Amino acid sequence: MLKFFKVVAILEGISYLVLFSNMLFIKPNNFELYHRLLYPIGMSHGVLFIGYVILAFLLRKPQNWDFKTFSIIQLASLVPFGTFYIEKKYCVNA
Repeated sequence: MLKFFKVVAILEGISYLVLFSNMLFIKPNNFELYHRLLYPIGMSHGVLFIGYVILAFLLRKPQNWDFKTFSIIQLASLVPFGTFYIEKKYCVNA
């Protein structure tokens, strides 16, 4: 399951960056394209975010993450590039 968490963490980080780039670069230039891309990008990011959080809860006991480590893992999902850091630091056994 740690390998699956690693994949979800990477995909969640990528979807987060794609969502930001859609808001920052496409919206000012092409408002119609922005609205066509917003729903599928936002939906996929939302599903991956929820999957990341749920998998972190499921892996808390098997990986023996203490409260501090678990809090860092959860907070990293809110920071751009945070899930990439988590994947490198805490998914070494996968």
